[in-house]
Amino acid sequence: MPAMILAAGRGERLRPVTDSIPKAMVEVRGEVLIDRHLGMLASAGVDTVVVNLGWLGEKIVEHVGSGEQFGVRVVYSPEYDNVLETGGGILRALPMLGSDPFWVINAEIYTEFIVPDHPLPDDLSAELILVPTPSHKPHGDFDLIDGKTRNGDDPQLTYSGIARYRHAFFAAASPGRFSVAPMLREAADAGTLGGTLFEGRWEDVGTPERLADLNRR
Repeated sequence: MPAMILAAGRGERLRPVTDSIPKAMVEVRGEVLIDRHLGMLASAGVDTVVVNLGWLGEKIVEHVGSGEQFGVRVVYSPEYDNVLETGGGILRALPMLGSDPFWVINAEIYTEFIVPDHPLPDDLSAELILVPTPSHKPHGDFDLIDGKTRNGDDPQLTYSGIARYRHAFFAAASPGRFSVAPMLREAADAGTLGGTLFEGRWEDVGTPERLADLNRR
């Protein structure tokens, strides 16, 4: 089972913390975020993890190396000169993501969620892990109805930054810089986007203030 960690972005919301380190190497409670993600993925049976690289990506390579110390094989998808956003980054990495389906995790989250190894139903092209909307967000992203992620007028749940995709989800996409968000909206409307609610520990380490708060708790 393969997976990908999205680590190429500048981490603008986390500045000035990310002026000197990539967002994937921010420490929460003495633990580097990418270390935590790799350890979780290894414990779930993931054997290969693709990490895309952009801002200060060489520091990630130096820190993580081959991934052997985490029990996984890590391969890198460089985007140094042109960071491709979420969709473009995943599309570029598809040839490295072997079997179908695969997990994708945003680097800047802190969670106790462990990706499951259950099959993705045949009628779904992707699935999102959703969480209760945190107090710092004015509204949610999606609703969850009968196991499917849906758009709504007053959505109650937030996308966690963890998703599972089939390669076919990106079949109509063209190489280049693009966000996966509009594609998720389309899949939600089409009824092909699954969803699971996770009510355990999850935090978006999105700002210096939230990082400091996490490290105080």
